[in-house]
Amino acid sequence: MFSTSNKNTLFCKEFWGNGPAPGGFYNFIGTNENTSDFNKVCKEYTTPGAFGTQHAFSPITTGSSVVGIKFDGGVMIAADNLVSYGSLARYQDIERVFKVNDKTIMGASGDFADFQSLKRSIDQKIIEDTCDDDEIIMKPKALYTWLTRILYNRRSRFNPLWLEIVVGGFDDGVPFLGHVDLRGRAYEDTVVATSFGKHLALPLVREKLGDKKLLTLSEAKEVLRECMEVLYYRDCRAISKYMVAVCTKDGSVIEGPFNNDENWKLATMVKGY
Repeated sequence: MFSTSNKNTLFCKEFWGNGPAPGGFYNFIGTNENTSDFNKVCKEYTTPGAFGTQHAFSPITTGSSVVGIKFDGGVMIAADNLVSYGSLARYQDIERVFKVNDKTIMGASGDFADFQSLKRSIDQKIIEDTCDDDEIIMKPKALYTWLTRILYNRRSRFNPLWLEIVVGGFDDGVPFLGHVDLRGRAYEDTVVATSFGKHLALPLVREKLGDKKLLTLSEAKEVLRECMEVLYYRDCRAISKYMVAVCTKDGSVIEGPFNNDENWKLATMVKGY
C-alpha cells in the first residue's frame, strides 16, 4: 500500500481502481473530464448546468404575514415592515405592500428576492401601459390571473417562487381581493391572509364580520390594527411597524408607517419558563 518512490507521496495514488487520489474527487460515470483537479471543479461548479440544474429549496430573506380585507368602499392590505434573514430581524424598514396602479394594490410574503424579481416584470408592464397612453390599465383580476400562471409554471418546473401574494383593487367598479400561493393555487374571498396570518388574523376578522357582508372603512382599519398587533405578539418574524395599502374608487394609496402600542404587562403572569 505504501510507495517507496521519491516521486510518490506517502499514500498510493489510488484507493481503488479508477478511483480518485487522496484529496481528489471521484470521476462519476457520464462525466468526460478528470475532476481530480480541485481548481477545475470549483470553476465548473460556478458554471450553470455543470452539475445539473440548481434550485432553491428554501427561502432565505423572507417576509411574514400579509392580511387583506374588503370593506364597503374598497380593499385594504396590511403587512409589517420586517424582512428577516433566516431568524435574524435584519431589515426593519422594508415595505411589503405596493401600489401597482390606481386600481390595483398588492402585498407579498415569502422570499423577498423572488418578489423583487417578479415586481420588476410588473413595473415594466405598468411603464408600457403608461407609454401606450390608451387609458387601458392593468386590472387587479388580470394581475391575479397572470400571477397564477407564473407561479404554477415555476412550480411545474420544480423551481417555485417562494411567495404568497395578496392582490386587491377595483375591477369594473367592484372590490376584488384574491390570494395566490407558490404552487399557483388561488382563491378569492372577503378576507385573505398569508403565513401565520391564516391562523391568527382570519379568525379575528371573521369574528368582527359576524353577519355583516362588509365592514366600513373605519371598522376595517381598526380590525387590521388588531390583527397586526396580535401578529406582532405571536409571530416571532413580525415587528410593530406596518404599512397599509388602500384602494377605493378614487384611487390607490399607501398609508403609514403605523406602530402598534406595546404592552408587555401580561408577561409578568407567564410562569414556568
